[in-house]
Amino acid sequence: MDQRAGAGRSQQKLNQEFSSCNEITALDRTEIVLEPWSWRFASERRNEIDRHFAELQRRRAGVWNGRILLLQRYAIAGAVLRGACYQADYASFCAWRDWGFPDTAVYNVFAAAALRSADGAFLVGEMASSTANAGLITFPCGTPEPADLDSAGGLDLVANLGRELLEETGIDIGELQAGLGWIMVRDRGYLALLKQVTSQSSADDLRARIMRHLAREQRPEFVDIRTVRSPADFHPRMPHFVTAYLRDFWS
Repeated sequence: MDQRAGAGRSQQKLNQEFSSCNEITALDRTEIVLEPWSWRFASERRNEIDRHFAELQRRRAGVWNGRILLLQRYAIAGAVLRGACYQADYASFCAWRDWGFPDTAVYNVFAAAALRSADGAFLVGEMASSTANAGLITFPCGTPEPADLDSAGGLDLVANLGRELLEETGIDIGELQAGLGWIMVRDRGYLALLKQVTSQSSADDLRARIMRHLAREQRPEFVDIRTVRSPADFHPRMPHFVTAYLRDFWS
């Protein structure tokens, strides 16, 4: 998640942004295809966007302007989410998010790994200061990229999930027991799709392993790993899609 979410505002505003979850839905699968689409927001406000992103890069050393995939329409029927995504530049995404989602027809759809240990704890990471989401405490996740498209032009969110998990924790998703479906948390312009992935290791062993991986990385995305066993372990810097998922899981 090093460059998948904008940073041009205070942590308080970011927490408020995640505080109004309005939908939690169980899904069997997703069917999202790439379609050409012209994002008027990105073209009409180009100069403002470029200035905004230059300031973001000045403040966050790990941020760069790559290509990402955003959702421009979707519908859910029979526990299947179907929709269309399009390519956008990360700078435009950051401005759209930081300015309060001025185009309400667009969504940031992303997969998140709800990493669970064999003894029942969930593990979350604290984002490094060089990343766009510095200080956030979250599951491994990130906005999809064109590399997450399959050969038919479909968005492979399982591949996205596995890539983010490996980059951020050093854990291959093939080692874990992955749930069959998704839990979708919709919150304003976000569609977070969470999949539980369970390790055979205890929370302590799993955390120690991830911390060793982070120590080997030149620029790790996480700087610490925390365990969460109940709502008593929630932290104000956890985004709402994380706490909403966990409350739903434990309810």
